[in-house]
Amino acid sequence: MSMFKQLEKLAGVIAERAQSADPESSYVAKLMSKGPLRAGKKVGEEAVEVAIAVASDVQKDVVAESADLLFHLLVLWQSCGITPE
Repeated sequence: MSMFKQLEKLAGVIAERAQSADPESSYVAKLMSKGPLRAGKKVGEEAVEVAIAVASDVQKDVVAESADLLFHLLVLWQSCGITPE
């Protein structure tokens, strides 16, 4: 499965949880309930963590932090009404 297809699939899960999940049991629903500014802050935090991982020169850390960044970017997009298309 292509990376784009995987991101689309994840975006669909995020959209579903944003619409129907309980903020007490879903991280996505909890973050979405705090609005786009909070999601944007998380994107910034994750971007810094990617930069720190790059500086540490540990590839697995760069991969893990990059995945967190992509996830939070998709949550931000959802909160702003943006889709991966």
